[in-house]
Amino acid sequence: MPLMKAGRETWLHRVNPSFKLLLSVVIFVIVLLTHNINVLIHVTWMYVLLLFLASGQPVRRLMLIMLPFGIMFVSSATSMVFFGQGETTWFRYGLVHITEESFFRGMHIGFKTIDMALIGLLFGLTTNPVFLFYSLMQQLRLPPRYAYSFMAAIRLIPIAAAEYRTLRSAFLVRGVRMPRGLRGVLDSVKRYAIPLLAQSIRRAQRIAVAMEAKRFSGSGARTFYYRIGWSGNDAALVALMACIWCAALVFATQLPHFSMTDVR
Repeated sequence: MPLMKAGRETWLHRVNPSFKLLLSVVIFVIVLLTHNINVLIHVTWMYVLLLFLASGQPVRRLMLIMLPFGIMFVSSATSMVFFGQGETTWFRYGLVHITEESFFRGMHIGFKTIDMALIGLLFGLTTNPVFLFYSLMQQLRLPPRYAYSFMAAIRLIPIAAAEYRTLRSAFLVRGVRMPRGLRGVLDSVKRYAIPLLAQSIRRAQRIAVAMEAKRFSGSGARTFYYRIGWSGNDAALVALMACIWCAALVFATQLPHFSMTDVR
């Protein structure tokens, strides 16, 4: 079950999931330690281009998914821009104090937020959760008891969503209408959350009993239906990430958007 509706498969889908996860963590750290705003700007547009070319998702769906990114950028940047400290004042009114230094720090935080979100989105759109846990068991030696527990939990998510739709349809058929305002919210929580929670607990208990009945202990040698290995796509991803960051460094030096190169 993919995290999003399936699109066309690209070479990025065939990268080893565990390797992709570790590489994403490394890139997270690199983004966190990058203080040149020009580098972050160039990295951002290159990641957006990679997302549209290699995620396998339709352009319209990607545009819809990326709509919250603008809110993320504004919300993470404005707190530093409006209330940061600095010596070169651009605007002051009451508590709002915009300086040159606070502006660049805000942009710095905003682009870091967007870059991290793009990395996570690219990983989520090109990674099958089942293959990820199989890879964690085979390459990173994750104990099967944890891997299969996570896979069972992921499988319960669409079941819970289907049960919510069933409950909602049943209430509509019976003419049940929720009142407006806070009372309506509390009433909805009582009507939906308790039955869904009870059903989830019962289903989780049945899964646990089934695993116990089949003598599943997670110890000893195991065979796997899916064998996750290595391929040239793994090396291609490393080379592509290295090219993106090297190109961003070159562009930041040759085509800088801002004169400030160290925002801390």
